[in-house]
Amino acid sequence: MVAIAENVADTAFVAPNGFRGFDRTFRAGRMTFGFIAPLESYPDGPAPSMRDHLAMARKADDAGFTAIWLRDVPFYDPTFGDLGQVFDPIAYAGFLAAATSRIAIGTAGIVLPLRDPLAIAKQATTLDHLTNNRFILGLSSGDRPVEYPAFGIDFKDRAERFRDAHALIRAVTEQDFPRHRSSHFGTLDGSLDMVPKPVRDRLPIIAVGRAGQSVEWLAENMDGWIWHQNDFNRLGDVVDRWKAAIPEGAFKPYGYGTFFDLDRDPDAPRRAVRGLSIGRKALIELWKRQRDLGVNHIALNLKMARRPAIEMLDELGEHVLPLFNAD
Repeated sequence: MVAIAENVADTAFVAPNGFRGFDRTFRAGRMTFGFIAPLESYPDGPAPSMRDHLAMARKADDAGFTAIWLRDVPFYDPTFGDLGQVFDPIAYAGFLAAATSRIAIGTAGIVLPLRDPLAIAKQATTLDHLTNNRFILGLSSGDRPVEYPAFGIDFKDRAERFRDAHALIRAVTEQDFPRHRSSHFGTLDGSLDMVPKPVRDRLPIIAVGRAGQSVEWLAENMDGWIWHQNDFNRLGDVVDRWKAAIPEGAFKPYGYGTFFDLDRDPDAPRRAVRGLSIGRKALIELWKRQRDLGVNHIALNLKMARRPAIEMLDELGEHVLPLFNAD
């Protein structure tokens, strides 16, 4: 196995299961916070500036946020109106990891039915090593049907292709010289081995969205689940169903992603908008209730925010994170 040089900045955190990025981000009974890149607001257009993205990533790392999540958006679709962080998520993950020291870098998520699973497996295990075990592979089936014809793939087959590709990734990352037959991809006859293997015994993989699967399939086959959540009245039911489907004795985290805007007035109540627009005090109480429901991680998308991202990051880092990190 390829040796990894220890990063001194990481030594303060000991991963209980050996998965540094995953265990830092997902802890039983705890709630952590991350950002969906880019770490800036751009409410009036489809593309962010990406001007200060490196400085913002370092600031999020220093402040104690646990993850930066990178979306996979191959094309600009004018009818959808959002390019995400613009850059390819795998290349961008390596760039951000080289500039940070503790924060996990994850994908949220790779549109697996459109990708070659062997290439994704190789890229993911490479990042696992080069990030000092801080990379988290998040997989999805995408939310833009218009992209599928461009790749020559039938949108109706996405759920089956997702399962098939996921099984192939598991085979080549967890077995030596595997034998595996895929319906949509290649066949392995035991004569080839993919390297590097993961830093630990396996590569934790989470689902981002439903990926066309049942909650029960996700709970059985994935290591965690992040879903987009706007209706907090349903949150308890969603978490309960997830927990009920998890194999006995296993910890598999649940988290959600949401649009986020932190009001300058700390006493401002939550506004009825898509996502979260709220003052600091009400936010703290809301997140405490959600932590008690069993939510383990929240990924904040700043696209729709009217307030500068750096102001929100500073306020959250000073007044909110310490309350949850101390629990």
